[in-house]
Order: sequence, then C-alpha cells, then structure tokens
Amino acid sequence: QVQLVESGGGLVQAGGSLRLSCAASGIIFSSNAMAWYRQSPGKQREYVARITSRGTTNYADSVKGRFNISRDNAKSTVYLQMNSLKPEDTAVYYCHAAQEYASLLINHYWGQGTQVTVSS
Repeated sequence: QVQLVESGGGLVQAGGSLRLSCAASGIIFSSNAMAWYRQSPGKQREYVARITSRGTTNYADSVKGRFNISRDNAKSTVYLQMNSLKPEDTAVYYCHAAQEYASLLINHYWGQGTQVTVSS
C-alpha cells in the first residue's frame, strides 16, 4: 500500500519560513519523481515544484527563488523549504509521486495534504 504522509505545515507570518516533509512508503522512492502541488479555496490545484530521481529540480514561476525542493532517498522523504512566505502562498500543500518510465511519469500517487497559512 502506497502512503505519502506530509508534515510541517502551520501558521506563519509573512516573510517567515516553513519546511514541509513528505515521507513515502510502498514505492521504490529512488525511481520516483517527487513533486509538491497546492490548492487554495476556490482555486484549482497548482504545481509548485518537482525533483526527478536524478535530482533535477523545477519550480513554478510564483515560487522560484523562494522555495527549494530536495530529497533524501535513504529516508524516502522529499522536502519543500519555503522562505519569504507571502499570504498568497496560503494553501493546502500536497505531495505527489510518479514513477519515471522512459520520458513518461506513471503510477501517480497523492498525499492527504498539509495546511500552510501565511498571515499578513
């Protein structure tokens, strides 16, 4: 059974920092691209950042330069370091895993989400 368990969310003032973690089980973590998405009330879920199995990273323009995604394959955990937080970063943050197969991503899984609230 695949499980993605997020932690580290909470309430923080604008300009502050938070570090999200996502612990994975039931997958071959080192073969998966890991990503973070977020969803605010009334909005569609949006992409935040991704790290491939080889460590290549990619970010949405809205978080570039402020957020950093990393992974620890020994711990089957992916992290999202969020700095210089803004009220518009307020959302439920979801962890996503997908197995890399050639140029495709297959076998997609989602975590339950963790709430991040940034006060002004």
